[in-house]
Amino acid sequence: MVWERGRTNFALLQRRVTAGRQLLREAREHPAYYVTFDLLIDAGGEPVLDLPLVERRARLVRLLAGAPPQLAVTPQSADVAEVNEWLTSWTAAGVEGVVTKRLDSRYEPGRRGRAKFRTRATTEAIIGGVTGSIRNPDTALLGRFDRRGRLRYTGRTHPLAMPQRQELASLLSPPRPTDRPVVIHPWPDPLPAAWFGQFERPEPLRYVQIEPTVVAEIQVDTSYEHHRWRHRVRYARPRPALSVYDVPLILDEGEDPFSDYARIA
Repeated sequence: MVWERGRTNFALLQRRVTAGRQLLREAREHPAYYVTFDLLIDAGGEPVLDLPLVERRARLVRLLAGAPPQLAVTPQSADVAEVNEWLTSWTAAGVEGVVTKRLDSRYEPGRRGRAKFRTRATTEAIIGGVTGSIRNPDTALLGRFDRRGRLRYTGRTHPLAMPQRQELASLLSPPRPTDRPVVIHPWPDPLPAAWFGQFERPEPLRYVQIEPTVVAEIQVDTSYEHHRWRHRVRYARPRPALSVYDVPLILDEGEDPFSDYARIA
């Protein structure tokens, strides 16, 4: 992981993939930490997949005793109170959640063998476009105003369920024409590939622009970087009683993206 101003920054880690000749400079300017969580082969070259997790963990801790800070072992606990504390207080640092495993479990290649619990929050965003069509939207493209009053793209929802599509279709409308001979929308069409990250979508995204007047309630995790949610968000429902100016503003870099949210279980 790479840290930037007290938060993890996955985008800076991704940048190394395409850094080319600038890789060494990237490594110097944004040093990475290698955080380990399991051990599959011990220092002597012996596979330890059949050992229970508790024993693999003990060997990993012994192996990295005295290692530099850049090579760390992830925290682990069987204390539910401590885990709850992680879920509620570490979000400001970009921690997405916790992974649970049985202490007596062996490592089985190709099988998940774990459960991941993400910290999520409920908030609002403005719908500025959809994939599919206005009458049958597949996903919603979301935005928020920044402090200068510009509507900025912030993320995309998971595919909408059929009842959600039907409800939204009755609320969406095309952008209103201005006195110019073209319709002015705040985002380019297609959306640039860089807005979606290198791995999720390598090509620009074609979409249908809509009048940004509909507020949506969404559920998000802590992966908020460069004013965007890196993971797709969960669409919950429209909020017709809210104005677009009731939606929280784009946060400045380094601010806690959960600071204005209502935490949910």
